[in-house]
Amino acid sequence: MPSLAHRLATVKVSASAAMTARARDLRAQGIQVISLSNGEPDSPTPRHAIEAAYKAALMGDTKYPPQGGTVALKQAIQRKFRRDNALDYALDEIIVGNGGKQVIFNAFMATVDPGDEVVIPTPHWISYADMAKVGGGVPVAVPCPQNNGFKPRPEDLDAAITPRTKWVLLNFPSNPTGAVPSRAEIAAIGEVLLRHPHVWVMTDDMYEHLLYDGFEFSTIAAVQPALKDRTLTVNGVSKTYSMTGWRIGFGGGPANLIRGLFNMQGQATAGVSTVGQAAAAAALDGPQDLVRERQEIYRGRRDMVVEMLNAAPGITCHKPEGAFYVFPNLAGCLGRTTKGGRRIETDTDFVMALLEEKRVAAVQGAAYGMSPYMRISYATDTASLTEACGRIQEFCRELT
Repeated sequence: MPSLAHRLATVKVSASAAMTARARDLRAQGIQVISLSNGEPDSPTPRHAIEAAYKAALMGDTKYPPQGGTVALKQAIQRKFRRDNALDYALDEIIVGNGGKQVIFNAFMATVDPGDEVVIPTPHWISYADMAKVGGGVPVAVPCPQNNGFKPRPEDLDAAITPRTKWVLLNFPSNPTGAVPSRAEIAAIGEVLLRHPHVWVMTDDMYEHLLYDGFEFSTIAAVQPALKDRTLTVNGVSKTYSMTGWRIGFGGGPANLIRGLFNMQGQATAGVSTVGQAAAAAALDGPQDLVRERQEIYRGRRDMVVEMLNAAPGITCHKPEGAFYVFPNLAGCLGRTTKGGRRIETDTDFVMALLEEKRVAAVQGAAYGMSPYMRISYATDTASLTEACGRIQEFCRELT
């Protein structure tokens, strides 16, 4: 039988996707599962975005799209970057992809040669390292300990960069920890990167509007303008506007880099859904009050989840500054046995037992490069969160 490519041997199916799929399978069997594994807003797409898509379809905007994005959407992205980030990008410095994930993937495929290193503060979103591997790269983790708020220390980042480093990838607010560095902390990271002019810089800003307690968002190309000509600023409409299924992401960067992404996208998917682009433009240019409303709802959920998890025996939960995740430490639960007789030696053991015995789906910290933790998404309704956290407390109380 013909074989699969060797590159797949080191690439895993996303643990969050696998856990979400497992929860769906159990529901299909009639088993009621509360899934806290998926990073997807529970609010609807704004009506004006849906209407813009409908209008575009009725007007016949259903043909092949421009490969790098429609002019209308790229202009809306220009305005967004100026309004929110104090960044100016020309139209040929912007690309639209099938979600922010494709923009990141295109960037790696367009720049990474075999053996090139991609430096990633850890814990990190599952897909970063695997996308780097698919491109022939070597992911290099920079541990971001809880005692530093899950944020990278400049000296650790500096030590991780070598002559083989092709990219440094930043993601704040962070998935999975919700960490948000201050502007001063971003500036300190920028000072490190200025010392390494051979390195591209990528910043995944997908959660930029999900901030709490007065924290302010800073993106590195705005904080350190000298880095702008080698920075790819990635964003999208999925999290901010509850448009995950529309699959619209975008990136701003130097024109020569964007040309490389354009070329790579042409070999994979070509352009992005025309009606989706119309919806995204409407979301970016439309009323922004809903963003602030959702931010306040998430803040309340965060506070409740952190309080309830800290009341669970054996769990300690750091309060994050942004995004819609918490990353609680499970160290106090290891070496113990569940009511159902399962031995808990790792965070993977914990989340699997939690799913089987209490029907709550979460994702092990090992999937994000740091144990013993788990990631919980609070992008779901308050009643479900309250019930799930109550089940987690019960699960922990029953450990012996």
